[in-house]
Amino acid sequence: MASSLQKIEGDESVLLRVTHSNLKSFNPDIRFSLQLTVEAVKDKLWKKCGTSVNSMHLELYDELRNKIADLSDHSKLLGFYSPFDGFRLHVVDLDPASVTSGGWLEDTSLVEKYEISEESYNKRGDTFRKYREKLTSQAPSTIEAKTLDTDMEDICANIKERVTMNERQQAS
Repeated sequence: MASSLQKIEGDESVLLRVTHSNLKSFNPDIRFSLQLTVEAVKDKLWKKCGTSVNSMHLELYDELRNKIADLSDHSKLLGFYSPFDGFRLHVVDLDPASVTSGGWLEDTSLVEKYEISEESYNKRGDTFRKYREKLTSQAPSTIEAKTLDTDMEDICANIKERVTMNERQQAS
């Protein structure tokens, strides 16, 4: 197990998989000191997932998905609950108006996209279309792409030249 490789001898910490009630793609492995209070664990998680400390409820699960404990006493140390590397710490967000609710942090289809009409776009002077037109009018030969056949002929000729040079070097 990768977590056992990350364990430092004499280190009083534990590597926990963290999941979240509202964030389906949030499941990092985070190392916690066993000397942290539950409140300090919540503070560390707040910085990672966005759920405020006061709106957070923590649940500890073992590797077999059995619930071990609710971490509801803020003053207790994490070590009190005897977690081991590989256990899961589940964050339950109790705030219905949380930034994590409704998929706003994960579902980009919920975000209103910027749109501009063709007419408004054409009125602007700093567009990619105008930049491309300017380049093609200045040096049309450099913008035109070679045909695929020409490119392949160049590649084959280059390979033949290298093979011939290598054969000459080996013969001498």
